[in-house]
Amino acid sequence: MRFRFAIIISFLLLDTLLFAVWLAGNKMKIGDGVKGAQNYPEAQEISGKNLSFAKLESFFANLAKKKGAVYSFEVLKIVSLPPNTDTHLLGHVIGEILYREQGANGIQYCTEDFRNACSHSIVVGLFSDKGEKALTEIKEACKLAPGGKGAYLMCYHGLGHGILAYKQYDLEEAIKLCQKTGTKKHNNQEYPECVSGEVMEIISGGGHDRDKWAKQRTKYLKNDDPLYVCSSDFMPEATRGRCYDYITPYLWEAVGSDLGNPSEEDFKKSFKLCDQVVEENYRNICYGGFGKEFVGLVASRDIRSVDQMSNAQLSTIYNWCKLSNDKNGISVCMEHALSSLYWGGENDRNASIRFCSVVSDLENQRKCFLSLIDKVAFYIQDPKYKESFCKEIPNEFTNECKKRLVQKN
Repeated sequence: MRFRFAIIISFLLLDTLLFAVWLAGNKMKIGDGVKGAQNYPEAQEISGKNLSFAKLESFFANLAKKKGAVYSFEVLKIVSLPPNTDTHLLGHVIGEILYREQGANGIQYCTEDFRNACSHSIVVGLFSDKGEKALTEIKEACKLAPGGKGAYLMCYHGLGHGILAYKQYDLEEAIKLCQKTGTKKHNNQEYPECVSGEVMEIISGGGHDRDKWAKQRTKYLKNDDPLYVCSSDFMPEATRGRCYDYITPYLWEAVGSDLGNPSEEDFKKSFKLCDQVVEENYRNICYGGFGKEFVGLVASRDIRSVDQMSNAQLSTIYNWCKLSNDKNGISVCMEHALSSLYWGGENDRNASIRFCSVVSDLENQRKCFLSLIDKVAFYIQDPKYKESFCKEIPNEFTNECKKRLVQKN
């Protein structure tokens, strides 16, 4: 039990949470909502208080045990929390309780809120209980992961965190185990997504065994060669791109940044590390990883509100991307930020539209809107959504939007 809980606590940087449980004797999905949510006394009790993460963790875990995970989640959705509180990680705290009560069946209560934290809790719990024997059961659970087309693969990202801890932070052995997750149906993409979770875990995890993690971390993360973990021979070609996408926080660390509050100067220095990547495709992915991280930073790591950011905040994201001082770097950083804002269509699309609108460079603005149109085409099936979306974007992109989205329906 302690092993499973420690693995879940090590999810420090991700992005999706949910889970639910029996409440008052009735089945109910997280996100269904409870009438009068704004009147929850527990939310009023802690809103506005400068509580440490440890105290918030204890509060929500106790609340989930007392009144159910659904109720605890509803409070988490509306409560006012201190800046830089990792709401995704708090979701994992509640998700652990859901798994203890429901096992693999708990995934049916998950929703897409908080970027897949609920699904992560279920599959990590399964793996920590059953090890490699659980992979078939995990595959079936991931098929039920909520959140559109991207949720299935993100489920395996979460699994990667647990596998690395299970393998005592031996990244090379953990990668081999991730390789067994790939399926022909999904073009073997479960495998690199699983490794992406392992890369994140070796950078920012360590909850299972802090000493073992710290020792193994120095084997893979080297200040004198910050890109080593991705460029080394032990990182398979099939997973190298996902590694570069998730290495960003370590690049900040390598240039001496305060990870709680990295500066623009830190961004400039760490972008230059991406310049050292020889292969252009991987170099661009390295730039792109910054955009993904910038969204969370501007939102003070509160993933509940990334689609509610002001235009000024959205402009900050793009301005930070421009610090790469590289034409391709700026473009891919912007596009990765857009992906994080849109999040497979689960967030309010208005934030993505506003983000592209504040992009000051007209060439990149066009790339941004065309990329957004592509995302809508891939993730959204609803014809009415597509038609409304095409009416909401600037007129110069309307015809292209209708050509790709509306006329095909």
